[in-house]
Amino acid sequence: MHLLIPYASALSDASAHTLRDLSLPNLGRLMTVLKARASDIDDEYTLSPPHERALAHAHGWQGGDGRWPWAALQAATDGIDMGTRPCGLLTPVHWHVGREHITLADPAALNLSADESRALFDAVNPLFDEDQSALTWASPLRWYLVHAHLADLPCASIDRVIGRNVDLWLRSDPQASSDQLARTRWVRRLQNEVQMLLHQHPVNESREARGELPVNSFWLSGCGRAQAAPAVITVDDRLRAPLLAEDWAGWADAWRALDAEVLAPLLSRVAQGEPASITLCGERGWQRFDAAPRSLWQQLVDRFKTVEPHAVLSAL
Repeated sequence: MHLLIPYASALSDASAHTLRDLSLPNLGRLMTVLKARASDIDDEYTLSPPHERALAHAHGWQGGDGRWPWAALQAATDGIDMGTRPCGLLTPVHWHVGREHITLADPAALNLSADESRALFDAVNPLFDEDQSALTWASPLRWYLVHAHLADLPCASIDRVIGRNVDLWLRSDPQASSDQLARTRWVRRLQNEVQMLLHQHPVNESREARGELPVNSFWLSGCGRAQAAPAVITVDDRLRAPLLAEDWAGWADAWRALDAEVLAPLLSRVAQGEPASITLCGERGWQRFDAAPRSLWQQLVDRFKTVEPHAVLSAL
């Protein structure tokens, strides 16, 4: 079993305080008996968050920061075969315009119904009607765009942007080629056109009348051509929602539940000699731990070793 845990830590002071006060006995024991293996530590401004980088590494994908084909993989899960066509995930979103910057609200908070999403999709679809281009509706928050421009287009994961200044994630790479800059401008133009079209759309007027956030833009991510995903990995993302909402009490509760419900059985399997791996992902990087053969002496020594999870997690 290979268990991957996204959002295991964050860089805020609140996260650090929460981790120091958090008792995670099963995680601590796993860190004692498993051996630290591969890792990838960068900074919090990479376009791809650590859990996406860890999964891409496990699958053996070719790509780079912001250029992992998550859209094609998710489309296949939705029963849409993209073949070899480059595609991207188009997420309908709300951009909140503040005094100093624009922030992106968590799409899950939109409570967007299928009927509303379909109506908005039908309204913007003609804007994407170009040669060799197609927009496909899969669910209220998952629309898929096919276009040649998406073959190698770096895009920030939407999880990097939620609750943050979108300008940080719309930046152009100073080393980008003229072709890449042209494709980036193409995306910006489409965002502007969608924003103007949805400004007074009846769906949004109805949503605002009942106190819901309007859908006023989209976020593009996960661009590229489909690649095989051979690794069998269990992803437990229960820490995601409370962390992105900065609900630290809820995040601590989710960590305790994960430790008791998932890590305790995993620890039992490791104690019985079964192969197991765990990958912990923070805001900057990820660290993988694998079961490894241990001598009787090592097993005896491990009984007296202690690892404080917060010391490992705070480095991620």
